[in-house]
Amino acid sequence: MTTDADGERFVSRFTDGNVLGTWVSIGHPAIVEAAARAGFDFVLIDTEHTTMSLETVAELARAAAASPGELGVIVRPAWNDPVRIKRILDIGVDGIMVPMVDTPDAATELVRATRYPPDGDRGIASGRAAGYGQNFVDYVAEEHRSLLTIAQIETPTGVEHASDIAAVDGIDALFVGPADLSASLGVFAEWDGPELTDAMARTIEAGASAGTPVGTLTVREADVEDRVERGFDFQIAGKDMTTLIETGERIRETYEESVSRRE
Repeated sequence: MTTDADGERFVSRFTDGNVLGTWVSIGHPAIVEAAARAGFDFVLIDTEHTTMSLETVAELARAAAASPGELGVIVRPAWNDPVRIKRILDIGVDGIMVPMVDTPDAATELVRATRYPPDGDRGIASGRAAGYGQNFVDYVAEEHRSLLTIAQIETPTGVEHASDIAAVDGIDALFVGPADLSASLGVFAEWDGPELTDAMARTIEAGASAGTPVGTLTVREADVEDRVERGFDFQIAGKDMTTLIETGERIRETYEESVSRRE
């Protein structure tokens, strides 16, 4: 289980920049254990576009805690919904990344969903995050110091308001969702096109002006260096299913070429 001290170290490492995570959509603890052994700094567990239950997320969080190193766990809920958010946070994770945060008001609502009264609206409970009640009082008092809160920028409206979103107290980072952003710009999957490139640059600039790190998803290994050069402060590189499929395809192609040469 992540302690408050562990969480504060993770937030500090993250906001200092140059951390690397990977995307988890397969709800099995072995995926998280493998990410830890590969040396990633954190995993992003996606519950927006997967069938994962909260019970599964809890098992993945336990796997991270039991793995070597200090693997952080960030979870993406399906929406900026305080009920969904509080149930994830009660599991005891290091961060939350919320999709489609388009305005500073939405960012403020997100922050309030992660904070206890009087600073927010999160309901108080003695779940795993609070040591099942054993460090209940300390957790409620210190939780805001050890939780990373990330707002996803995925629409032109979000890009337009990125500076104000980044400046909201309690927003620790911005994250450009390239698929949704390119689609909303009318240039879906034109990863290197001028419209998406410009929107990314504007978001990076907005984050820099507020002192807020900005990250993105990098599915293609060849793009990792490019995203660093563009000025992104962190990346979620690779997705478990994509990595599995593409690695399998490369192995199959190598095998078929080898057999063909032998024949």
